[in-house]
Amino acid sequence: MPQIIVTADVTGDPSEGPVTLKERISPADLESRHFQAHLVERLGWAVNDAKQVEQEHQ
Repeated sequence: MPQIIVTADVTGDPSEGPVTLKERISPADLESRHFQAHLVERLGWAVNDAKQVEQEHQ
């Protein structure tokens, strides 16, 4: 199943950084506007969390 992964890039290799979001989704999930809105909200939180982790490791 497809998945979305957001990681903090603290090692120079984003595939090795801490994961702030890992979510499996299906195309059917994206048919719901409610799901879409909540997914974007979770993505925003994960991106902000990853950015904070990166700043703490600078």
